[in-house]
Amino acid sequence: MSATARLRRILSPRYFLILGLWVAGMIVTLVVLMTIDSRVVDAPIYLCPPDCGRPPTGLPVSNTPQFVAADDSFSVGYPGEGPAFTITTDANGVTARSNVGDGGTLRLFGTPAGGREARQVVEEFMADAFPDSVVSYEIPNATVGYHPGYGMVADFMTRKRAETIRVIAISAVKNGLALVAVAEGPYLQFGPGVGPGPPSPANVQIAQIMGRYLDSFMWRGDPPR
Repeated sequence: MSATARLRRILSPRYFLILGLWVAGMIVTLVVLMTIDSRVVDAPIYLCPPDCGRPPTGLPVSNTPQFVAADDSFSVGYPGEGPAFTITTDANGVTARSNVGDGGTLRLFGTPAGGREARQVVEEFMADAFPDSVVSYEIPNATVGYHPGYGMVADFMTRKRAETIRVIAISAVKNGLALVAVAEGPYLQFGPGVGPGPPSPANVQIAQIMGRYLDSFMWRGDPPR
């Protein structure tokens, strides 16, 4: 074979070699993807409410105090005592009064349901504590401790200072016990530069921290979360 023929053979494209390497690479990639797919467990799908699933797996690190009822019927997290909050507790729960910004009060407590549904608990509380309040709107898909409940937002006009107080009350009933969260404070129209940033119909400053404690409620027997 001449030198020219040998050089042409060396430099000619090796189609079968390239095709073989490509096919082998595709097969290896397919096997790896199938292995990964077989080991990944599909996440459960929830219809919320009423089945709202559970928080992410793993026990969170709690950096807030915990109130536990004397009969161990429920527990709830609450703001730590300090310059920002004045904390008082009683047999039924915790009251946190804000000392900064517009002020406001957050109440977290339990009360026997006595056959009442969550809506009745909220309505009776509002009728007793704020008898002249006017309901602004109901809270859709309200939950307490990740349990479906009922919530409302109402406005109350104080007679002494003639200012509007906004009240947010949410409750859920389980095991015959109603757990209730109530936030109240001066009505403040949220807007650009006012409030949490994104548009919000809450319009009360204390509501910005309400959510983190609302779902810290736990009935006796609830799994850790």
